[in-house]
Amino acid sequence: TQWLTCSPEMSAAAAGVIHKLDEAVINRIAAGEVIHRPANAVKEMLENSIDAGSSQITITVKSGGIKMLQLQDNGKGIHAADFPLLCERFATSKLAKFEDLQGIATYGFRGEALASISHIAHMKVVSMTEGAQCAYRASFLDGKMCGHAAPAPGVKGTLITVEDLFYNVATRRKTLKNANDEYQKIVEVVSRYALHNSGIGITCKKYGENQSEVHTVRGTTLEDNIRLMFGHNVARELLPFKCTDEKLGFVAEGHISNANYSMKKTTFILFINHRLVDSTHIKKAMESVYQQYLPKSSHPWIYLSLSVAPQNIDVNVHPTKSEVRFLHEDDIVDALHKSLEDTLAAHNSSRTFVTQTLSAVSTSSQKCPPTSSATATASVPQYKLDRSDAHSQTLQAFLQPVGELGEFARYDVTR
Repeated sequence: TQWLTCSPEMSAAAAGVIHKLDEAVINRIAAGEVIHRPANAVKEMLENSIDAGSSQITITVKSGGIKMLQLQDNGKGIHAADFPLLCERFATSKLAKFEDLQGIATYGFRGEALASISHIAHMKVVSMTEGAQCAYRASFLDGKMCGHAAPAPGVKGTLITVEDLFYNVATRRKTLKNANDEYQKIVEVVSRYALHNSGIGITCKKYGENQSEVHTVRGTTLEDNIRLMFGHNVARELLPFKCTDEKLGFVAEGHISNANYSMKKTTFILFINHRLVDSTHIKKAMESVYQQYLPKSSHPWIYLSLSVAPQNIDVNVHPTKSEVRFLHEDDIVDALHKSLEDTLAAHNSSRTFVTQTLSAVSTSSQKCPPTSSATATASVPQYKLDRSDAHSQTLQAFLQPVGELGEFARYDVTR
């Protein structure tokens, strides 16, 4: 048996291969996993405002959210004593131990949202709790509060301003060139939360503009919000959808388009336990049902809110919380598929068409100017015209007559 020996010099060189990353590098990498683009930052702040019991939320966007994102709500507010921990990673008021995840009912739970934003942007917070004599203001950078929270004028709720997003992540910022595209992604996220939370007034607009892209009023119904954000053509073609199963422990409610309506691309809005998530499994199962009713290359509009027992769902799957895992997933998807088939079949007995009645117009009141064939065809070369008048010139005019009977010369066209 041969034994390999290492010299002290080799051991010293090998010892430096693995090393612990600097805390700033760790936090910046983690922030990039949570905040991919401005729309992710808006989603995190919007969820915090809803968790705080807000009834009115206003979002202002400048340069697609790259220059500035501002969110103001009228929620519970943040106590001055909590400001130092506001942007610390894994500092949260939503849970105390790991077992609390089994019954989590809030959007946030990890304490990473504001912490991640503060590591890749400059953030300012002004907040006032109910009964407080004044609001408090503080700036945050790299997860730490700059100085102390100072008294400031304000109203009940929280105002968060995020500036220069990804200022220290050059590669990520270079990928965000089109401000309009980023703004549309923000509008898409906000509109979906406004649709699902019909009891909250949510507004989203560009900085310096009075007109808002999203504006819902507190207390409106789900149907009103669908009509407001997706149009009357969508709203009038929707069917209520509901599927429950006590054994599997889930309730699904929503609205789906009927067989009269189709679009070029599927609109699939899914909330599971009030979280906006993606589920390819559920989406494909529901799209497969519509293939029996819609023409080829046509797609449906679907809004679905799925409620599963908290102990049967795992929300700690994805850094952005855009995916979840739950028990009996295949059985629940099969139940949704069957219920959707029954709903569409029950409303597929006839097709409806929208007609418009035109008022009669008196022909005597309208005088049509005479048309001139010369004027109508002046701009079109004659060789491109088709003869529609028997008196118009024919091809025979270009042939010379021969013989006594005036027959026209014949040419051998096969030569």
